[in-house]
Amino acid sequence: MGSKNKLKRFRENETFGNVYQPTREEIAANAFDLKGKWNEKVFKNNNPIVLELGCGKGEYSVGLAERYPNQNFIGIDIKGARFWRGAKTAVENNINNVAFLRTQIELIENCFAPGEVDEIWITFPDPQIKYKRTKHRLTNAEFLTRYKNILKPEGFVNLKTDSEFMHGYTLGLLHGAGHEVLYANHNVYKNGGAPEVVTAIQTFYESQYLEQDKAITYIKFKIK
Repeated sequence: MGSKNKLKRFRENETFGNVYQPTREEIAANAFDLKGKWNEKVFKNNNPIVLELGCGKGEYSVGLAERYPNQNFIGIDIKGARFWRGAKTAVENNINNVAFLRTQIELIENCFAPGEVDEIWITFPDPQIKYKRTKHRLTNAEFLTRYKNILKPEGFVNLKTDSEFMHGYTLGLLHGAGHEVLYANHNVYKNGGAPEVVTAIQTFYESQYLEQDKAITYIKFKIK
């Protein structure tokens, strides 16, 4: 994407009522005014809040919001030029139960209050295969602790990935740490039995993976 195009998208994001772009300093200082008040200030209801971490173009967040009008969805990514697409689609189609937050995922506890979130989706994250990249894996022990701190006690996490490595790494970590694996499937489109929501929404890249006959895996789990 050209820098002109990126700038245009950044400018347009600033005009969207469903995009929130606090500064890193503001979040790091725990001064983000929506923390603990997303339902009150953004969605104006008490419906469950569902996050999509590393939401990319926001296709999954928007797809979930269309499918589940009685839940509130927030797509989170540091790349605003990417989620511009999802934000714009939501604005054009009057989908009011989805918002987008531009921030780093490691700052998530400064964006949501304890117990504010009902459910988390992690869709096609970078598996960060190299050992020195372990700290960036979105299902490592440190990230799981962050998620636990913002989830309701009964809240859970969904991981959907095309990476067999990420699937295996996460399952091993969950079992090893005594977390509760509610459901696991290493090929949701061929094995069947996965919750309908897992196969009902496909991202652009997901459809490409399926054309290449790549297995799409899924885990649903609770953090103990």
